[in-house]
Amino acid sequence: MTSFANIGSIFKTGFPKRRLFITIVLTALFLLPATAFAQRSVKDFTIVIDPGHGGKDPGASGKHSHEKNITLAIALKLGYFIRKYMPDVRVIFTRTTDRFVPLYKRAQIANENHAKLFISIHCNSSPSPKPYGAETFVQGLYKNKANLEVAEKENAAILYEKNPKKYNGFDNSPASYISLSLFQSPYLKQSLNFANKIEQQFKKEGRYARGVFQAGFVVLWRTTMPSVLVETGFLSNPKEEAFLLSAKGQTEIAYAIYRAFREYKTEYEKENGIVHSSSKKPVISPRKKPLIDYRVQFFTSSRAVRNPAIRFKKLPDVTYYKDNGLFKYTTGHFSSLSQAVSRQSYARRKGYSGAFVVAFYKNQRISLDRAREIEKRGY
Repeated sequence: MTSFANIGSIFKTGFPKRRLFITIVLTALFLLPATAFAQRSVKDFTIVIDPGHGGKDPGASGKHSHEKNITLAIALKLGYFIRKYMPDVRVIFTRTTDRFVPLYKRAQIANENHAKLFISIHCNSSPSPKPYGAETFVQGLYKNKANLEVAEKENAAILYEKNPKKYNGFDNSPASYISLSLFQSPYLKQSLNFANKIEQQFKKEGRYARGVFQAGFVVLWRTTMPSVLVETGFLSNPKEEAFLLSAKGQTEIAYAIYRAFREYKTEYEKENGIVHSSSKKPVISPRKKPLIDYRVQFFTSSRAVRNPAIRFKKLPDVTYYKDNGLFKYTTGHFSSLSQAVSRQSYARRKGYSGAFVVAFYKNQRISLDRAREIEKRGY
């Protein structure tokens, strides 16, 4: 029998039977049902996290800090959250240590790994100590001088590179931005969508979110997927520098970006006909999606909890819903009441003695009796 390893040698021969074999193989491939190729798994979802600057490029500086160190700490925490709570996602870093990575190489890493999302993490600075807060950028036309200045500072990294010719003459001069600012990514809509989610999650975390902006960033220039650049805060503001230097602050920021990514990925799955899966759960057809979403409620607060991943670290898959102005925290999503009851017992053993099961239908809280009726009726 001819193996696929021998196909290369077959092409070099003129033997009619072997040509016939090739024709049969190719024909069979084309005749395979389209579903054989259409079936996709979210395990194919790759995200590239880029800690800005590094090595000989310190980035922005505060009185007690360098941007390169803070961005690396936040990036590693973000990757930790994604790997822990979304094991079906492949996480790749452009760097995991204090080393210099050229801007073109960062985009290249994302492109070569067929990433579906690229996040570049940075810290801002200003001549004045007053500005503070986070802002998120996408590639596009800058609309004011402030946005241009942010891009100029981040693009200055090319000055540390040995071969700036790789950027088609871009040298971070004002003239260079005329051509760079004309570049509009075909992924602009998705990038803006993700950027807005990040800013919204910052707000939920209690951070001052300055908004979503566009400017010309070399690190985003050649990425072939939705891409954003996050300015996590101002090192020139003493109070914010202390926040960015703290483990608490870095964790807050990383967890906010993680939540934005989780929301973005959920939308991505729906749009592409994919249902969330993990190594422990099989992929379920959208038509077989459970009618009722059972969860276990264990905590209620009048204010959003900061760093729930840390505050409720004893429980997996923690989310919340708002009801009458209260933040109600739950653990797990289950298709059956028995599974939820099992999680309820687990939560109580972990110290949440008041944990109880709640049910949702079409994202609306309903009674358990109502949930049983819907399951019996089938709709």
